[in-house]
Amino acid sequence: MTLGLFFGHVLAFVAPALGVALLLWLGLRVRRAARFGPGTQFAVLFAAGVVVLVAGLVVFGRDGRMPVYAALVLVQGSLAWWLRGR
Repeated sequence: MTLGLFFGHVLAFVAPALGVALLLWLGLRVRRAARFGPGTQFAVLFAAGVVVLVAGLVVFGRDGRMPVYAALVLVQGSLAWWLRGR
């Protein structure tokens, strides 16, 4: 496997976490959430999503399972709610 193919596979693996984190982060920006800075909020959302995807890969032995995507949305959504703060 070439280096380009490897990075393509890694990018395809983390793309769902990146997409959900980006949508939730934009929602936090609209509401002007102030618990952390915008860069930190995005990084925390993205990192939590990647952890969920890796955990799903370990548990199920392959990626792309629907329970993993459901857990991804649940974890990142709950984290965004917490980051929203008051």
